Amino acid sequence: MPLSEPSQTPAARLAALRDAMREQGVDAWWLPSSDPHSSEYLPHHWQGRAWLSGFDGSVGTLVITQQAAGLWVDSRYWVQAEQQLAGSGIELMKLQPGQAQRPMQWLAEQLPAGATVGFDGAVVSAANVRQMEAHLAPKGIRWEGHRDLLDAIWPDRPALPEAPVRAHPSDYVDTARREKLATLREEMEAQGADTHLVSTLDDIAWLTNLRGSDVDFNPVFLSHLLVEATRATLFVAPGKLDDALVGKLADDGIDVADYAWVAERLAGLSADARLLIDPARVSLALTEAVPEGVNVVEAFQPSTLAKSRKSDRDIEHVRHAMEEDGAALCAFFAWLEDALASDETVTELNVDERITAARAERDGFVSRSFATIAAFNANGALPHYHATPAAHSVIEGDGLLLIDSGAQYLGGTTDITRVVPVGEIDAAHRRDFTQVLKGTIALSRAQFPRGIPSPQLDAIARAPLWAAGIDYGHGTGHGVGYFLNVHEGPQVIAWYASPTPQSAMQPGMITSIEPGAYRPGQWGVRIENLVVNRSAQPSDFGEFLRFETLTLCPIDTRAIDIALLDDAEIAWLNAYHDEVRQRLMPKVEGPARDWLERRTTPIAR
Repeated sequence: MPLSEPSQTPAARLAALRDAMREQGVDAWWLPSSDPHSSEYLPHHWQGRAWLSGFDGSVGTLVITQQAAGLWVDSRYWVQAEQQLAGSGIELMKLQPGQAQRPMQWLAEQLPAGATVGFDGAVVSAANVRQMEAHLAPKGIRWEGHRDLLDAIWPDRPALPEAPVRAHPSDYVDTARREKLATLREEMEAQGADTHLVSTLDDIAWLTNLRGSDVDFNPVFLSHLLVEATRATLFVAPGKLDDALVGKLADDGIDVADYAWVAERLAGLSADARLLIDPARVSLALTEAVPEGVNVVEAFQPSTLAKSRKSDRDIEHVRHAMEEDGAALCAFFAWLEDALASDETVTELNVDERITAARAERDGFVSRSFATIAAFNANGALPHYHATPAAHSVIEGDGLLLIDSGAQYLGGTTDITRVVPVGEIDAAHRRDFTQVLKGTIALSRAQFPRGIPSPQLDAIARAPLWAAGIDYGHGTGHGVGYFLNVHEGPQVIAWYASPTPQSAMQPGMITSIEPGAYRPGQWGVRIENLVVNRSAQPSDFGEFLRFETLTLCPIDTRAIDIALLDDAEIAWLNAYHDEVRQRLMPKVEGPARDWLERRTTPIAR
């Protein structure tokens, strides 16, 4: 994000915020990575944590008092945050798995009784505020969430995005929005509610079959949706929908109102309304707008689970998107190998440019699904490394190149990581690569009971790495949307995630499998495919699921220590490469076809 003024440093901004805190009588300021929609990826207007601290990673919590300031991030960002926070006066606080509430505990330890913690209640969920209160109230510390101090100190704060909203083409839509809303109303009734507020952008895009571009990489648009017994209201900025689309929405029972009016509409709910909200997905500001007499029903948001279960037709579209993506990757990797072999100068930045250009030529391509990670040697040991014009590596010499990339297609969202050997690699490189591959294969081959909590599957992928004394600090798998957010819940494959009924594995869920191994200062390995839950063969012990691998791209066998693979693992890899070859061959030609032939050659002892 561009800085407001080149001379205005994070330290100066921190001082300005402390002045504003003193003026408002606030002893500490809580600044999460969030917006009014509980988003992971934020419009620039709400990237205040990055603007204030200088740390531009996607996740982090900044807490500031008059005497101290800390930024809490997990292990993916420790090296990046340490570099970007240098000289800012903000201390790096290293979050370990399961320590999400550590910043709140720190506040309770730092502040005296009678102190006040301030935050912008428009970007903090009601559930998060309750957690904060549980830590602060026993110490006699108050909170105040009715102002945004950044407005006073951020002179050129970006405006809200104005990109248009469009219909997801009907060829790619399996269920009409009228049907989705009818199903949602059945869920509302089952919860004892007749009104439901949805603020999460991917849920709204899915429910309405609309897409936008208000957030980088995610085809969503700023909005709220209020669903009532017979009509629904979509709150969106004026001018973002054309008249024809407004008319189609009205025909389907959805009225359109100004984005800024949602709180006023909530305040006008009748006393006999029964409002369903998910406190983890609705901001404090909107929950406080609801009149006291309204019966508020708190429950998990029904559309989040429904959205995660893709239909058979959706999955068919995703398969086609994977074929287009795989063909693009064949073209890219053919270019990369040729460029490296001919001593052409290739940088991490070139990787992003070339891989995006290859995808842009494919049917249905819309955009990248996240910022490409191209990381050579030591940079690969940083799971969320991003090359910049000011700091990037030339790919030369010997080592491993990690490329984590993805795209948005009208028929699906892709996310893939591959590792390429460059020059000569040694036995240690091969051991790490092969142990990670064993983890990917182990989980890809798994069969498991339908309804098992998704976090419990994590150990299957980690077991081969644990056996070799290797572990990694991130989750093994995240849900993926259907031409929506590349990170989607409720399922997550991570041992430190709390199992919930909604995180149970169900047919149609698309999830990543991405174990890794990272050696600081040396290299990193991650091998990632997307998989979908499919029904397995019937069993006397209930319904079981298995994974169908969706991603279509060879795994580089040049980096394998074949002695570490057993016969079943070799058979899985050869069968996977056979499918990749058969499905991609009709879509590639020339050097890309030759590359595909070489990289899918079966391996044997």
